[in-house]
Amino acid sequence: MTTSPTSTFTLSTTVALSYDNAVAATRAALADQGFGVLTEIDIAATLKEKLDVDLPPQVILGACRPPLAYAALQVDPSVAAMLPCNVVVRSVGEDTCVVEAFDPAVMTQIAPGLEQIAAEAGIRLAAALAALAEEH
Repeated sequence: MTTSPTSTFTLSTTVALSYDNAVAATRAALADQGFGVLTEIDIAATLKEKLDVDLPPQVILGACRPPLAYAALQVDPSVAAMLPCNVVVRSVGEDTCVVEAFDPAVMTQIAPGLEQIAAEAGIRLAAALAALAEEH
């Protein structure tokens, strides 16, 4: 399985794991790349509660690598509105999940001067997704 862009603003991979295992593996892969998970939003539960709609299990993990966040904030404090890096784990079948991350390169289109920081963040997020794909 390969990591590939599925849209103009995300990096994505598909893994052969149950939802719970995919979430745990994603957390571990992010940690291996120096990211901590600061926030977790259960999309399916939130929309069930607010709109009474049923969605497949999916979660947004707000991942942060503090040195990169700090460097980006030094370039442009307004970058804080785009932090942390969102990584979504979405069930697409009983034992299949898509793991998708916001592509930091998109930030450079909005806030010039972040190219080097976005490149490092992108390399690390892509490495985390590639590790997931290789292992699962």
